[in-house]
Amino acid sequence: MVYDLAIIGGGPSGITAGIYAARQKMKTVLIAKSFGGQMAHKTVDIENYPGFDKISGLDLIEKFENQLKGKNVEILSEELHAIVKENDSFKISFEDGKFINATAVIIAAGAKPRKLDVEGESEFLGRGVSYCTTCDGPLYQGKDIVIAGGGNAGFESAIFMQNYANKVYILEYGPEARADEENQKRANENGKIELIVSADIKKIQGSAFMEKVVYADRVTGEEKEIKAQGVFVQIGYSPASHIVEHLADLNQRKEIIVNHDTMETRTPGLYAAGDITDGFLKQVVVAAADGAKASMSAYKYLQSKNG
Repeated sequence: MVYDLAIIGGGPSGITAGIYAARQKMKTVLIAKSFGGQMAHKTVDIENYPGFDKISGLDLIEKFENQLKGKNVEILSEELHAIVKENDSFKISFEDGKFINATAVIIAAGAKPRKLDVEGESEFLGRGVSYCTTCDGPLYQGKDIVIAGGGNAGFESAIFMQNYANKVYILEYGPEARADEENQKRANENGKIELIVSADIKKIQGSAFMEKVVYADRVTGEEKEIKAQGVFVQIGYSPASHIVEHLADLNQRKEIIVNHDTMETRTPGLYAAGDITDGFLKQVVVAAADGAKASMSAYKYLQSKNG
Protein backbone atom coordinates (compact mmCIF):
# COMPACT_ATOMS: atom_id res chain seq x y z
CA MET A 1 0.00 0.00 0.00
CA VAL A 2 1.33 3.44 -0.98
CA TYR A 3 0.26 6.60 0.87
CA ASP A 4 0.95 10.27 0.33
CA LEU A 5 1.64 10.74 4.02
CA ALA A 6 2.30 8.47 7.00
CA ILE A 7 2.03 9.94 10.50
CA ILE A 8 3.72 8.10 13.36
CA GLY A 9 2.08 8.86 16.71
CA GLY A 10 -1.37 9.43 18.18
CA GLY A 11 -0.77 12.39 20.48
CA PRO A 12 -1.88 15.99 19.87
CA SER A 13 0.78 16.63 17.20
CA GLY A 14 0.03 13.45 15.26
CA ILE A 15 -3.72 13.90 15.43
CA THR A 16 -3.53 17.54 14.36
CA ALA A 17 -1.28 16.56 11.46
CA GLY A 18 -3.90 14.01 10.43
CA ILE A 19 -6.72 16.55 10.55
CA TYR A 20 -4.77 19.00 8.38
CA ALA A 21 -3.72 16.25 5.96
CA ALA A 22 -7.36 15.21 5.49
CA ARG A 23 -8.32 18.80 4.66
CA GLN A 24 -5.69 18.81 1.91
CA LYS A 25 -7.03 15.52 0.49
CA MET A 26 -3.78 13.68 1.04
CA LYS A 27 -4.00 9.89 1.19
CA THR A 28 -2.98 9.57 4.82
CA VAL A 29 -2.36 6.82 7.36
CA LEU A 30 -1.81 7.43 11.07
CA ILE A 31 0.09 4.70 12.90
CA ALA A 32 -0.34 4.50 16.68
CA LYS A 33 -0.84 1.76 19.25
CA SER A 34 -3.08 4.12 21.20
CA PHE A 35 -4.23 7.73 21.23
CA GLY A 36 -3.27 10.40 23.69
CA GLY A 37 0.46 10.32 24.26
CA GLN A 38 1.48 12.17 27.43
CA MET A 39 -1.73 14.19 27.35
CA ALA A 40 -3.78 11.10 28.15
CA HIS A 41 -1.78 10.80 31.37
CA LYS A 42 -2.16 14.43 32.36
CA THR A 43 -2.94 14.26 36.05
CA VAL A 44 -4.57 17.62 36.64
CA ASP A 45 -6.89 19.78 34.60
CA ILE A 46 -5.36 21.58 31.63
CA GLU A 47 -6.01 25.30 32.02
CA ASN A 48 -3.86 26.77 29.24
CA TYR A 49 -5.36 25.25 26.09
CA PRO A 50 -7.35 27.88 24.16
CA GLY A 51 -11.11 27.39 24.20
CA PHE A 52 -11.25 25.62 27.55
CA ASP A 53 -10.99 27.28 30.95
CA LYS A 54 -10.35 23.84 32.41
CA ILE A 55 -10.34 20.37 30.86
CA SER A 56 -8.68 17.07 31.75
CA GLY A 57 -6.08 15.58 29.44
CA LEU A 58 -8.30 12.54 28.88
CA ASP A 59 -11.28 14.67 27.87
CA LEU A 60 -9.21 16.87 25.56
CA ILE A 61 -7.56 13.96 23.77
CA GLU A 62 -10.99 12.36 23.31
CA LYS A 63 -12.12 15.50 21.49
CA PHE A 64 -8.98 15.38 19.33
CA GLU A 65 -9.56 11.70 18.55
CA ASN A 66 -13.25 12.13 17.69
CA GLN A 67 -12.44 14.95 15.29
CA LEU A 68 -9.78 12.86 13.56
CA LYS A 69 -12.07 9.85 13.19
CA GLY A 70 -14.53 12.02 11.31
CA LYS A 71 -11.90 12.62 8.64
CA ASN A 72 -10.64 10.46 5.79
CA VAL A 73 -7.54 9.19 7.59
CA GLU A 74 -6.73 5.49 7.84
CA ILE A 75 -5.65 4.43 11.33
CA LEU A 76 -3.32 1.49 11.93
CA SER A 77 -2.62 0.06 15.38
CA GLU A 78 0.70 -1.59 14.61
CA GLU A 79 4.06 -2.04 16.34
CA LEU A 80 6.61 -0.13 14.30
CA HIS A 81 9.82 -1.96 13.32
CA ALA A 82 11.76 0.31 10.96
CA ILE A 83 11.61 3.28 8.59
CA VAL A 84 13.96 3.45 5.62
CA LYS A 85 14.18 5.81 2.65
CA GLU A 86 14.08 4.00 -0.67
CA ASN A 87 14.52 6.26 -3.69
CA ASP A 88 11.71 8.83 -3.46
CA SER A 89 9.59 7.18 -0.78
CA PHE A 90 9.76 5.72 2.70
CA LYS A 91 9.27 2.05 3.53
CA ILE A 92 7.64 1.60 6.94
CA SER A 93 7.79 -1.96 8.27
CA PHE A 94 6.01 -3.49 11.25
CA GLU A 95 6.90 -6.18 13.75
CA ASP A 96 4.57 -8.70 12.07
CA GLY A 97 6.52 -8.40 8.79
CA LYS A 98 3.99 -6.23 6.96
CA PHE A 99 5.01 -2.90 5.45
CA ILE A 100 3.62 0.17 3.71
CA ASN A 101 5.15 2.94 1.62
CA ALA A 102 4.66 6.69 1.91
CA THR A 103 6.03 9.65 -0.01
CA ALA A 104 6.26 11.77 3.14
CA VAL A 105 6.44 10.91 6.84
CA ILE A 106 5.75 12.89 10.01
CA ILE A 107 7.32 11.52 13.20
CA ALA A 108 5.13 12.53 16.14
CA ALA A 109 5.94 9.61 18.44
CA GLY A 110 6.43 11.77 21.53
CA ALA A 111 8.52 10.53 24.42
CA LYS A 112 8.63 7.73 26.99
CA PRO A 113 9.00 8.19 30.76
CA ARG A 114 12.57 8.36 32.01
CA LYS A 115 13.55 5.79 34.62
CA LEU A 116 15.41 6.34 37.85
CA ASP A 117 17.74 3.41 37.06
CA VAL A 118 18.05 2.46 40.70
CA GLU A 119 17.98 -0.82 42.57
CA GLY A 120 14.46 -2.21 42.90
CA GLU A 121 12.85 -0.04 40.22
CA SER A 122 12.38 -2.84 37.70
CA GLU A 123 11.76 -5.46 40.37
CA PHE A 124 8.79 -3.60 41.84
CA LEU A 125 7.29 -2.34 38.58
CA GLY A 126 3.55 -2.93 38.93
CA ARG A 127 4.07 -3.77 42.60
CA GLY A 128 4.55 -0.24 43.86
CA VAL A 129 6.53 1.42 41.06
CA SER A 130 4.57 3.29 38.41
CA TYR A 131 5.10 6.02 35.82
CA CYS A 132 1.44 7.04 35.48
CA THR A 133 -0.57 8.48 38.37
CA THR A 134 -3.74 8.72 36.28
CA CYS A 135 -3.52 5.03 35.45
CA ASP A 136 -2.53 3.64 38.85
CA GLY A 137 -3.23 6.37 41.40
CA PRO A 138 -6.64 5.06 42.57
CA LEU A 139 -4.94 1.81 43.66
CA TYR A 140 -3.18 3.69 46.46
CA GLN A 141 -6.22 4.81 48.43
CA GLY A 142 -5.17 5.58 52.02
CA LYS A 143 -1.51 4.70 51.45
CA ASP A 144 1.71 6.68 51.73
CA ILE A 145 3.41 7.34 48.41
CA VAL A 146 6.51 9.00 46.99
CA ILE A 147 6.68 11.18 43.89
CA ALA A 148 10.16 11.18 42.33
CA GLY A 149 10.69 14.58 40.75
CA GLY A 150 9.89 18.14 41.81
CA GLY A 151 9.08 19.67 38.45
CA ASN A 152 5.60 20.43 37.14
CA ALA A 153 4.92 16.78 36.35
CA GLY A 154 5.87 15.76 39.87
CA PHE A 155 3.76 18.42 41.54
CA GLU A 156 0.79 17.74 39.27
CA SER A 157 1.04 14.06 40.17
CA ALA A 158 1.20 14.92 43.86
CA ILE A 159 -1.85 17.19 43.59
CA PHE A 160 -3.76 14.40 41.87
CA MET A 161 -2.69 11.85 44.48
CA GLN A 162 -4.05 14.02 47.29
CA ASN A 163 -7.43 12.57 46.28
CA TYR A 164 -6.30 9.06 47.19
CA ALA A 165 -3.14 8.86 49.29
CA ASN A 166 -2.80 9.35 53.02
CA LYS A 167 0.56 11.13 52.64
CA VAL A 168 2.52 12.28 49.57
CA TYR A 169 6.27 12.90 49.60
CA ILE A 170 7.88 14.75 46.70
CA LEU A 171 11.59 13.94 46.40
CA GLU A 172 13.51 16.47 44.31
CA TYR A 173 17.16 15.90 43.38
CA GLY A 174 17.96 19.61 43.16
CA PRO A 175 18.12 22.19 45.97
CA GLU A 176 14.63 23.54 45.28
CA ALA A 177 11.36 22.67 43.57
CA ARG A 178 11.25 23.35 39.83
CA ALA A 179 7.47 23.49 39.48
CA ASP A 180 5.51 26.64 38.63
CA GLU A 181 4.41 28.79 41.57
CA GLU A 182 0.76 27.92 40.93
CA ASN A 183 1.45 24.19 41.22
CA GLN A 184 3.49 24.72 44.38
CA LYS A 185 0.69 26.80 45.87
CA ARG A 186 -1.88 24.08 45.16
CA ALA A 187 0.37 21.44 46.66
CA ASN A 188 0.52 23.35 49.93
CA GLU A 189 -3.23 23.80 50.33
CA ASN A 190 -4.21 20.78 52.44
CA GLY A 191 -1.01 19.66 54.14
CA LYS A 192 -0.87 16.15 52.67
CA ILE A 193 2.18 16.90 50.53
CA GLU A 194 5.72 17.18 51.90
CA LEU A 195 8.59 18.38 49.69
CA ILE A 196 12.09 17.02 50.32
CA VAL A 197 14.85 18.65 48.27
CA SER A 198 18.44 17.56 47.61
CA ALA A 199 17.21 13.97 47.71
CA ASP A 200 19.10 11.40 45.62
CA ILE A 201 16.99 8.24 45.44
CA LYS A 202 19.25 5.19 45.79
CA LYS A 203 16.97 2.17 46.00
CA ILE A 204 13.43 0.88 46.32
CA GLN A 205 13.00 -1.97 48.76
CA GLY A 206 10.31 -4.39 49.89
CA SER A 207 9.26 -8.02 49.77
CA ALA A 208 6.23 -9.02 47.68
CA PHE A 209 5.47 -5.30 47.18
CA MET A 210 7.63 -2.23 47.70
CA GLU A 211 7.77 -0.97 51.26
CA LYS A 212 10.25 1.90 51.34
CA VAL A 213 12.37 4.33 49.35
CA VAL A 214 15.98 4.90 50.37
CA TYR A 215 17.59 8.21 49.44
CA ALA A 216 20.74 10.17 50.25
CA ASP A 217 20.65 13.73 51.52
CA ARG A 218 22.91 15.47 48.97
CA VAL A 219 23.85 18.17 51.51
CA THR A 220 24.80 16.02 54.51
CA GLY A 221 25.47 12.72 52.75
CA GLU A 222 23.20 10.98 55.25
CA GLU A 223 21.18 8.03 53.97
CA LYS A 224 17.49 8.17 54.86
CA GLU A 225 14.38 6.17 54.13
CA ILE A 226 10.67 6.76 53.70
CA LYS A 227 8.18 4.01 54.36
CA ALA A 228 5.79 4.03 51.42
CA GLN A 229 3.66 1.62 49.43
CA GLY A 230 4.11 3.34 46.08
CA VAL A 231 6.51 5.49 44.09
CA PHE A 232 5.53 7.40 40.97
CA VAL A 233 8.49 8.36 38.79
CA GLN A 234 8.04 11.81 37.24
CA ILE A 235 11.51 12.89 36.12
CA GLY A 236 10.80 13.68 32.50
CA TYR A 237 10.66 11.83 29.23
CA SER A 238 13.06 10.39 26.66
CA PRO A 239 12.16 11.12 23.02
CA ALA A 240 11.16 8.03 21.01
CA SER A 241 13.52 9.08 18.22
CA HIS A 242 15.59 5.91 17.80
CA ILE A 243 13.40 4.80 14.89
CA VAL A 244 14.74 7.63 12.69
CA GLU A 245 18.19 8.28 14.13
CA HIS A 246 19.68 7.21 10.77
CA LEU A 247 17.50 9.74 8.91
CA ALA A 248 17.50 12.75 11.22
CA ASP A 249 20.00 14.69 13.31
CA LEU A 250 19.53 14.42 17.08
CA ASN A 251 20.71 16.69 19.86
CA GLN A 252 22.29 15.57 23.15
CA ARG A 253 18.84 14.83 24.59
CA LYS A 254 18.05 12.61 21.57
CA GLU A 255 15.46 15.10 20.34
CA ILE A 256 15.04 15.43 16.57
CA ILE A 257 16.53 18.65 15.23
CA VAL A 258 14.08 20.37 12.89
CA ASN A 259 13.59 23.61 11.02
CA HIS A 260 10.92 25.10 13.29
CA ASP A 261 9.30 27.02 10.45
CA THR A 262 8.62 23.86 8.43
CA MET A 263 9.34 20.98 10.89
CA GLU A 264 11.69 19.48 8.27
CA THR A 265 14.53 17.15 9.24
CA ARG A 266 17.71 16.73 7.23
CA THR A 267 16.01 14.07 5.08
CA PRO A 268 13.70 15.45 2.36
CA GLY A 269 10.13 14.33 2.97
CA LEU A 270 10.70 13.52 6.65
CA TYR A 271 9.18 15.83 9.27
CA ALA A 272 8.89 15.74 13.05
CA ALA A 273 6.40 17.36 15.43
CA GLY A 274 5.69 17.68 19.13
CA ASP A 275 7.75 16.62 22.12
CA ILE A 276 10.06 14.45 20.01
CA THR A 277 11.61 17.60 18.50
CA ASP A 278 14.19 20.02 19.88
CA GLY A 279 11.58 22.70 20.57
CA PHE A 280 12.09 24.27 24.00
CA LEU A 281 8.41 24.49 25.02
CA LYS A 282 6.71 21.14 25.63
CA GLN A 283 3.02 22.09 25.69
CA VAL A 284 -0.14 20.64 24.13
CA VAL A 285 -0.83 23.81 22.15
CA VAL A 286 2.72 23.81 20.75
CA ALA A 287 2.52 20.12 19.83
CA ALA A 288 -0.71 20.77 17.93
CA ALA A 289 0.85 23.73 16.12
CA ASP A 290 3.87 21.59 15.21
CA GLY A 291 1.54 18.98 13.72
CA ALA A 292 -0.24 21.57 11.61
CA LYS A 293 3.05 23.01 10.29
CA ALA A 294 4.47 19.57 9.53
CA SER A 295 1.34 18.52 7.67
CA MET A 296 1.24 21.64 5.52
CA SER A 297 4.95 21.32 4.80
CA ALA A 298 4.43 17.71 3.74
CA TYR A 299 1.63 18.88 1.44
CA LYS A 300 3.94 21.43 -0.22
CA TYR A 301 6.59 18.72 -0.57
CA LEU A 302 4.11 16.42 -2.30
CA GLN A 303 3.01 19.25 -4.58
CA SER A 304 6.61 19.86 -5.61
CA LYS A 305 7.07 16.14 -6.33
CA ASN A 306 4.01 16.14 -8.55
CA GLY A 307 5.13 19.15 -10.52
